[in-house]
This record gives sequence, structure tokens and C-alpha cells, in this order.
Amino acid sequence: MTRLPLRVRLVAGFVAAMLVLLAAAGVFVYWRVEYALDRGLDTELARATTTLGALVDTSGAVTSLAAADATGAGWQVLDEGGGVLSSGGPAPATPMVTARELPDPGSARTVETGSFLPGADSPFRIRISARDDSGLYLLVGVRRDHRDEALRELLVQLTLAGLGALTVAAGVGDLLARAALRPVERYRRRAVEITHGASGLRLEVPAGRDDEVTRLGHTLNDMLEALERSLEHERRFVNDASHELRTPLTLLTSRIQLARRRPRGVGEHEQILDELGVDVARLAGLAEQLLALGAHGGMLDRADASADVTQVVATVVERQRVAAPELAHTIVLDLPAHALHAGIDHAVLERLMANLIDNALHHGRPPIEIRVTCRSSDPGWVVVEVEDAGPGMDSDMLVEATRRFARSPEARSRPGAGLGLALVEESVVAVGGALRLCCRGEHVHHGSDVAEPCDHSAAMTASLWLPGVSTP
Repeated sequence: MTRLPLRVRLVAGFVAAMLVLLAAAGVFVYWRVEYALDRGLDTELARATTTLGALVDTSGAVTSLAAADATGAGWQVLDEGGGVLSSGGPAPATPMVTARELPDPGSARTVETGSFLPGADSPFRIRISARDDSGLYLLVGVRRDHRDEALRELLVQLTLAGLGALTVAAGVGDLLARAALRPVERYRRRAVEITHGASGLRLEVPAGRDDEVTRLGHTLNDMLEALERSLEHERRFVNDASHELRTPLTLLTSRIQLARRRPRGVGEHEQILDELGVDVARLAGLAEQLLALGAHGGMLDRADASADVTQVVATVVERQRVAAPELAHTIVLDLPAHALHAGIDHAVLERLMANLIDNALHHGRPPIEIRVTCRSSDPGWVVVEVEDAGPGMDSDMLVEATRRFARSPEARSRPGAGLGLALVEESVVAVGGALRLCCRGEHVHHGSDVAEPCDHSAAMTASLWLPGVSTP
């Protein structure tokens, strides 16, 4: 059965269930009709037995043949050996039963002679009564012709009706199965088209319906959209990575080829190695940022993520001061007196803050002010602002700043690959927050809509709006 098509199995199961129900109903109807007919024959037998019992004497003779024949039943009187002493009516001259079928003295039994299928010539339903006083047996029988004929006709009609019902059930079941599976087959054909490379296709789900098949179609469409987004993300990542890695790799290859053109001294080789070290460091940084963009989502999926923003910001700033002591005095930190918690992973927030501070150090001008505040009602928003006095961005660049590898012409000569703000935006949006970029009164939101107005008029301010988390 498992090798048969699903439609065939559904129809077969439906027909099998109908067969069981029809068979059970037919057996019940046949039994009730047979019981009613047999009850009528038994009533007739009981009446005839009472009449004939009063007419049979101790010798086995019947005192009034006319009265006996008036019952309309066939009768016989048998001796102890089963021989016929007298008979009448439609009963034959030979014994209608064998000696083994005779009951014990003082009892009675009902037997039937002649087969039901195929029909016998003289079928009888016989009542055998044993007479205690004389050792004789009185047999009273009525013909079963009409009863057997009615039951045979009923059996034929039930069989024909059952076969007809099964045929109709099979046809209806096949139509229903085809109608139910037609959307599935349509989904399959569309899936084949998508498998063969067609893009942008969706399953055709009927509108205005809500059943198992339509819900399956909506789920598959959601899955296709998620897969296309994932594939587009991967494709964009590969294209961006190949594009950006090509330039530093080309520079490394060119420097190595230039170094091999003529013999050089130890000092020249050390200088070349230093230059190559700078290029390799930039290449490693670029690879690290690309990997962070491609793999940071796993840390953001934690529903219970929470970070002490005040502590994280203080830690990151201290690291920056240790790493660049000459710039330590240019970083001004303004923290609240109490801890503020936000729904973001601790390690992710550290990476975001490091990116924002690096951007301010490399592309801005001192002083760099970092503030942590709480906005709106509890838990509200936890806002981290990184402000510098640099040249900032124009209106177009504020919008494009979070696009991967987006860099202004002035920034192309500085360190970086244009991935920092892209990483910040993707991370903060993934946790339900927003990145707000402000430059001399112009403001651009990336992520959740933050209703609170912005009053920044400084050269450049990057603000992280993180969803607050209440803590015990």
C-alpha cells in the first residue's frame, strides 16, 4: 500500500470503511428480517402443533384427518425408531428427520430441512414434540419456500445496493481526494520550477480559505521568502567580501612582486615586511568585520539577553584609553549613577561600542563625548550617544552610511572598510532598537521608529537606542 499514490490509498481506505459499514448494516437488516419471518413460521407451527397434538391418540393414529389437514401444515407421527406411523398434509411419506434429530422424551425442538442456497425442492421448518405417555414423536412442518425466497431476494438486493453504494463511494472519494490534493500537486509543480532556478515565485494559495492545505501554502511561502532573504544575504556577503578583499590582496601581491625585482638589503627587507604587516593587519581586520557581519545573528537570538549598558560602555572606553594613551584625554565619559540594563547580549554591545568609538577616533575630531541616559517610561529606551567635533556627513551620506562598504570620498584614505556602521545597524535592529545618526541638525533613523525628538546640533552624533530591561 505504501507504494501506491496517496490518492489511491485515501480512496481505498474510504471504500474499505464503507464496505465494513455496509456489511454491518446488511447483516443487521438481514438478521432482523430473518428473525421476523422465522417468528411468523414459529407462530404457525405452535398453533398447528397444539391442534394436532389433541388429535393424535396413543397408537399414533389421528382421530380426524380433516381437522389435521385443516391446519395447512405437513405432519408425521413417528415411533421410537423413527418410522412413520401416520402422515398428512404436504409432508412426504418418508421420515422428514433422522432418528438422531429426535429430542429426548418430554422435550421439543425445531429443525430445518432443505438447503437455503441453492434452494431445495421441499424446504420445511419442523417442530418435533416428544410425547411422554406413548413414546411417539409428533412432527409438524411448514414450507419455507416463501421465507427462503424473500431472504434470497433480500440478500441479492443488499448485495446489489452495497456494490452500488461502494461504487458511488469510490467515485465520490476519488473526486474529493483529487480536489483535496489538487493544491498539493500545484505546490509540487511550482516547487519544481523553483528547484530548476526560477526566482521570485510563490505558491498560489487561494484567498478566503483557512484549511490545512492553505495554511501549508502560507507556511511554505514564508519559508521561501526566508530562504530568498538568506540566499540574498549570503550572495551579497560573498560579493562584498570578494570585492573588498580583492584590493588588499592585489596590493600585497604588488608589494611582493616589487620586492623581488632587485636584490635588497636587510634594512630594505625589514621596511618591506613592516609595510606588508600593515597591509596584513588591515586585511585581518576586514576579514574579522566580514565574519562578524555574517555570523553575529546567533548571539542576537537569545530571548533572555541582557547587558548592563553602563558597565559595558565604561569597560570599552577604558580599553580604548589603554590601547591609545595619547588619545585618552580626548574621550569624555558621562555615565548615570545607577546601572541601566538593555535587551542585548553583553559581547555584542561591546563590539558595537568599539565600532562607534573607533569611527569617532578615526573620522571625527576631539573631544569625543560618550553619554548613557534613560529615555521614556520604565523600562523605556537606554540611549548611548557618541558625539565628536569632526566634519560629519552630508545628507546623502547620513542615509547611506549603514550600507556595507559605504565610505565618503574623504574617508577612503583613512583606516577602515566601511563595515562598522553596517554591523552596528544590523545588530541593534535585530534586538528591536535603532541607530540614529545626527549631523548639524539633520537626523536619520535606522531601525525602530523612535518618537522622541532629537536636539543634537553638534558636528556628528551616533546614538544607540536599545530596548530597556527591568531588573529586580
